[in-house]
Amino acid sequence: MAACTVLVLALVLLNLPAGAAGRVKLAVSSLFLPMFGLAGASQSFVDRASYSLLTRDTLIAEVERLKKENGSLLLTAAQAQDLFAENARLRAAVGWTNRIPWKARLTRVIAREPTSFWRGATLDFGSSDGARIQLPVLTRDGLVGRIRAVTATQSQVALLGDPECGVSIVVRETRDLGILQDARTSNAGDGMITVRLLQSSPGVLAGHHVVTSGLGGVFPSGIPIGEIVDTRQIDGGLYTEARVRLGANFNRLEEVYVLMP
Repeated sequence: MAACTVLVLALVLLNLPAGAAGRVKLAVSSLFLPMFGLAGASQSFVDRASYSLLTRDTLIAEVERLKKENGSLLLTAAQAQDLFAENARLRAAVGWTNRIPWKARLTRVIAREPTSFWRGATLDFGSSDGARIQLPVLTRDGLVGRIRAVTATQSQVALLGDPECGVSIVVRETRDLGILQDARTSNAGDGMITVRLLQSSPGVLAGHHVVTSGLGGVFPSGIPIGEIVDTRQIDGGLYTEARVRLGANFNRLEEVYVLMP
């Protein structure tokens, strides 16, 4: 009986319009938040317990390492500020519009779907906080997806690989354009996803980096997506297809950034 109920629910969801399906998914996932919260609390307790077992010398060494890393990051940030100012001057000299800095809002992931069926996550960030459909979601390591449904207190995110989350991409090293494929041809759950370049691109190699192109108006340009693992020619050599290892780890999403307009 339970299996029949799940099958009927799945068929109904697959035939709903995208917007309605997103709202239903958000409502259903909210029913399971207490269970997800209990699991998250258990994991947090285990993490704290493991830290309590570390020796004093180990903790001191970790603090020193973090101090050095922080100093290095401060130097990098200072250099980036100088490069940003130089870029602004050069863009003004040639009459280009200055790029708008990203405004990121840190928010918490309160539920992740346990299977890849819906490829989504729920945030404690709703319309009362300024959330709206289409806003990009990312971590410091790379793009995660976009908001597809919103209530007053929560948002549902369509993750990379979901058919509702198409992304125009560019290979940073070669400037070849492409599109990020949907769930029918990729499996973001294992950290890999497929991109299809818009032409045959033999110059695209393993180790090259994929970022958002800025085309389409949803995702600003330059958001990291991942690193190319391998490529192959398809459709008689007319196009190149590449497997990409995602920068963001979808299995460990706890806090994410929402890019605000």
